[in-house]
Amino acid sequence: MRDINLKATEYFEAVARLGTVTKAAQELGVSPSAVSQQLGALEAQFGVKLFRREKRRLILTLDGDRLFQTTTQAFGALRNARSAIGRQRDMRSLTIRVSPSFGVRWLGPRIAAFAKQNLDWNIRIDATPDFSAFETEAVDLDLRYGIGSWAGLTVEPVMNDLALPMCSPEYLNRLDAHGDDLLAHLRAARLIDSVKTLYRWDFWLASNRIDLPDVAYPFRFDRSSMSIEMARQGGGVALDSAVLCAGELERGELVPFAPAYPVIDFPAYWIVCPPRHFNRRIVNRFAQWLTGEARDHEARTREILTGLGCTFRPGEELEMKEVHPTSL
Repeated sequence: MRDINLKATEYFEAVARLGTVTKAAQELGVSPSAVSQQLGALEAQFGVKLFRREKRRLILTLDGDRLFQTTTQAFGALRNARSAIGRQRDMRSLTIRVSPSFGVRWLGPRIAAFAKQNLDWNIRIDATPDFSAFETEAVDLDLRYGIGSWAGLTVEPVMNDLALPMCSPEYLNRLDAHGDDLLAHLRAARLIDSVKTLYRWDFWLASNRIDLPDVAYPFRFDRSSMSIEMARQGGGVALDSAVLCAGELERGELVPFAPAYPVIDFPAYWIVCPPRHFNRRIVNRFAQWLTGEARDHEARTREILTGLGCTFRPGEELEMKEVHPTSL
């Protein structure tokens, strides 16, 4: 006997399982006549009738039933294998949750380089202020902004934040019209409040022993990216993250508002996930890549700030600050 016609066998199995040529054709995505032709070819090859018709329904003959028992097991095994392969393919994915501004301004411009090194992996990034519920969500790791105190999870440092007041050079020149005194500048300035950052204006003023009665914030943003952009456009002075706007500082689009006062330097960006997630090769690979990129970027940002006349001071007062999910 010639080799069995696999297409005809597939069509036969569908008809036997579904009971009609029409339903089999719909499942297979072909015409009913195509199915009938394949059934005829299979019956001709075996030399037996595989179906008999009863009241518009096809009933398996004894020979047909014997063939169906074999083919349905075979095609069922093939379908199971296909599903398993599909699930395995879906498992070759890396899902990351990241603070919005960090995702857009820092990770976004760099992730393509990691993707090129890992072409077989699907990468999904959710830019959201919400922390992952790892027990119920399919997330590999979070890139969180905070002081690093998340119980029950592995917490790996990524990068320090370098916080300072910044504005456009044109805006700083306008403030010079109010005199050379910092207090005069602060009273005249429109202060931009990044409401979800760890180091805000009240911290900065208190740590530098600056008394500014009736301090007001004409602009409040819950995204650092918006605060930074407002300052770049000359809208005011933003106390925010230099690591998120190192490019603007390097190009001179932003300048330190008060370089005589130290930049606040504190650990702020972390890889966070359950310990078991580091058993995944792709998680380890991403973590190593990320920390390398962050180390280089932090060093470059420090060089830029040093070149602008800035010094650095650890932000010890943040150690006692209660941290909630942020949307930096």
